[in-house]
Amino acid sequence: MPELPEVQTVRATLLPIILDARVESVDIHRPDIITGDSSPAALLVGQTITDTARRGKQLALIGSGGSVLIVQLGMTGHFYIPSSSTDLALPHVHIVWTLRTTNRKSVSLLFRDPRRFGELTTLANPAALDARWSSLGPDGLEITGDHLHSTLRHSARPIKAALLDQAVVAGVGNIYADEALFASHIRPGRRCTRIRPAEYHTLADAIRTILAQAISRHGSSIRDYRDGSGQPGTNQNHLLVYGRGGLPCLSCSTMLKSRPIAQRTTVWCPSCQS
Repeated sequence: MPELPEVQTVRATLLPIILDARVESVDIHRPDIITGDSSPAALLVGQTITDTARRGKQLALIGSGGSVLIVQLGMTGHFYIPSSSTDLALPHVHIVWTLRTTNRKSVSLLFRDPRRFGELTTLANPAALDARWSSLGPDGLEITGDHLHSTLRHSARPIKAALLDQAVVAGVGNIYADEALFASHIRPGRRCTRIRPAEYHTLADAIRTILAQAISRHGSSIRDYRDGSGQPGTNQNHLLVYGRGGLPCLSCSTMLKSRPIAQRTTVWCPSCQS
């Protein structure tokens, strides 16, 4: 599932093209993926895209008329400008916008999602966006050890399960939770109550660093993820534990272990993590 680095990369690769572009039309092939008002106006038709925003795994486009469109990629969602018009005929293209860019070029913006776990949400104004995002925890790029400690010190959950909770930290999913826990030498099954304050600071530092590194590599293309121009990322080539259960640890050569935590496959090193 795309996490914070992938969504940030989509935002960054789309921004030079869609910022200040006028939305001329929209073709809706699957209205059931839209939550809220599904009218063309709510989907930004007739408006200029004046800004974008991101919190965790959610991307928002803000129109000149005040409308807000939230894009959630889910597991297999793609939100991109195709390099060829043949992409318009691909299966599972659910929404197609036609934009007029600042240099008067007409481009298509597609939302494609084979498994349909992603969704679009329309909001009336930025204040509604603020209200929606108030239920999320701090963005992963801004997380602090003090916040993790104060939020989780009385929780009996495994730390891996807590990191997947978007109300604790927004943007961290299975990939980067495993990687951050490995980098901070914390076993993912440890109860939050058993983690020391200093370890929470180490963990927060690891989360911020690993997310930033993944952004610099345009995200992790494990299966479906592509950026806003349809290109894969390269961070998957640098993952140390995620997806490597049963293989030797790249730090100590101990066999990596794997088991489900919070219904997600979790990988760790029994020697490097405690």
